[in-house]
Amino acid sequence: MARYWVIAPYLSTEQEAFEQVWEYDLRNGVIAIGWGELGDISELTEDQLKVRIREVYGDRNLTLYSNILWRFYHVVEPGDMVVARRGRKTIAAVGSVTARAFYNGEMGRERGGSLREGSYPNFISVQWQSEGRNKEFPTQVFAMQTMYEMPEEKYRILTECRELSPDEDAEGVKQPAEFVLEKYLEEFLVANFAAIFKGGLELYEDPEGRTGQQYPTGGAGTIDILAREPATNCYVVIELKKGKESDKVVGQTLGYMGWVQENLCSEGEGVKGLIICKEPDPRLLYALKLTPNIDLRFYKVYFELSAAQAGHS
Repeated sequence: MARYWVIAPYLSTEQEAFEQVWEYDLRNGVIAIGWGELGDISELTEDQLKVRIREVYGDRNLTLYSNILWRFYHVVEPGDMVVARRGRKTIAAVGSVTARAFYNGEMGRERGGSLREGSYPNFISVQWQSEGRNKEFPTQVFAMQTMYEMPEEKYRILTECRELSPDEDAEGVKQPAEFVLEKYLEEFLVANFAAIFKGGLELYEDPEGRTGQQYPTGGAGTIDILAREPATNCYVVIELKKGKESDKVVGQTLGYMGWVQENLCSEGEGVKGLIICKEPDPRLLYALKLTPNIDLRFYKVYFELSAAQAGHS
């Protein structure tokens, strides 16, 4: 059965560089990812890969890097589908994998030229489709991680020949007004993170500059916001309730916390949860009584129209 992968060919913020490497990928029927400092890792065992990553980059994000690279070389198979993303709102192209991943330092240097010589030597062969290229969405539909697995349902929605409307989420579901508001609430929280949490929490950002907003976990789903709590050396999984049933949002949060603990936490680090919702929910309150490592906070939104002063129409 085919699997569905999202891969970023290059940083979309460096537009000229993106165009250069992406034109190379289209012309040669490939897509590439970085970590070229590791050298040829194609034949390493999973344990050997972790040792190599630790030697080059240290322990920070060891599990994240090893998971991406291991899946790239040993999980992605011919027949799988690849969505090449440009930033977080645009599908650059969609294609089918034609051969397993391979290492080629010379191709990596040719692809990058003087931009990042040799830093993208890990390749997968892809037959790129001509239709559906440069499809842009009104809202962010991709996470910032270099590579992650996408559920088939979401792949089908994003690659259909239609556009998402402003009141439709990335799963293609029409959202009532209050849910649409929560979509913008996430953006507001991220944009004002330091002021809202007064330094107690910091938005997670990995060494490559990817933030914790819409953080992918692969099979476990996508975390709304992933943060760090410096005072306790803990990761914090932040979930917006978004109209979900109480038991579902608690279960999702616990699942994400388990994934973070297994994939991101190093020795001495912990993980907590934080659920943000609009108003008290008895079922949610009862569910959280037995999960003391998940906190609950409420938000309020004020909207007011004032009368115009005399003499104004």
